[in-house]
Amino acid sequence: MLSSRVRLVPTTVRLIHSLICSSSRSFMDLKTLLSSLNDFASLSFAESWDNVGLLVEPSPPHTVNTLFLTNDLTEEVMEEALQKKADLILSYHPPIFRPMKRITWKTWKERLVIQALENRVGIYSPHTAYDAAPQGVNTWLAKGLGVCTSRPIHASRAPDYPTEGTHRVEFNVTHTQDLDKVISAVKGIAGVSVTSFSARSDDEEQTRLSLNCTQQALMQVVAFLSQNRQYYQKTEILSLEKPLLLHTGMGRLCTLDESVSLATMIEQIKRHLKLSHVRLALGVGKTLESTVKVVAVCAGSGSSVLQGTEADLYLTGEMSHHDVLDAASQGINVILCEHSNTERGFLSDLRDMLDAYLENKINIIVSEIDRDPLHVV
Repeated sequence: MLSSRVRLVPTTVRLIHSLICSSSRSFMDLKTLLSSLNDFASLSFAESWDNVGLLVEPSPPHTVNTLFLTNDLTEEVMEEALQKKADLILSYHPPIFRPMKRITWKTWKERLVIQALENRVGIYSPHTAYDAAPQGVNTWLAKGLGVCTSRPIHASRAPDYPTEGTHRVEFNVTHTQDLDKVISAVKGIAGVSVTSFSARSDDEEQTRLSLNCTQQALMQVVAFLSQNRQYYQKTEILSLEKPLLLHTGMGRLCTLDESVSLATMIEQIKRHLKLSHVRLALGVGKTLESTVKVVAVCAGSGSSVLQGTEADLYLTGEMSHHDVLDAASQGINVILCEHSNTERGFLSDLRDMLDAYLENKINIIVSEIDRDPLHVV
């Protein structure tokens, strides 16, 4: 019994601390905060393979006074978060990625989940949603290049279609007297919206109907048309696409206002990332004095995002050996800074942006222990 009572002490201490401080601090309900975080940078921008959003949730109701930001949630960082009385940890990288079949004390990621639940701390991860966001990680990384214009290398699509439905069906109604009958029939199909406009066919005025319809409704529209061929002609079926978003997407292709030497660019990047060393692969025929005008940027692991992009320089955290060789063979210089070194500095900007966005309702702090696991020795 004694050991069980001892295990409850951290939670008890945290609850007492919260009660003491509640009169002088602001709180946000967890669900309200999550809604605000999603409004700040929609999780719909994340890659389909990613595991984003709320990963660990204490039993409701749960209020948040302190939001703790980290790039990687290790056991050392978790201990720091508990010492600083965090109620929600925003971990850029999701600590839960692959499915867990059990939650025991055996592995470090399982222990993170246990500690979070025992201490009533939520865990939230935005990961690639923040990579794609206009005000996100890649935009921050591009700031280190100097004055430039940038666009996403792979633009994201809007979460919704610009109109109702996923398909558009257009056809001419052959005879005016049949128009009401046809419109009435297609309007009776759930998931169909109808517009019409004048059209000329074989020097004859006709009415062209345009139907926006869902995938399910499309089957019914096609069935109706197949059974009533006498009413229409010149049919087109179009698959609608969600529109591309101008400033949202993976990576950034940056064009500098003024060209600089590769040596100058290296120093600018090191200053921005606060690094004493980076890894450099010179493109074939290039030197440190070669000029740099166009830079392709991808925080973290850039191989898949940067591949095939025309630029003078690739800037990323890590690439495979063979991808570096491929880029260099095309005359593209490559700078590698280690994976999380191209991400972690964003957290300070994120803290300031969230402070303003949440109107200073909660405390937001950045981990002081979180660091890249690799060091130059």
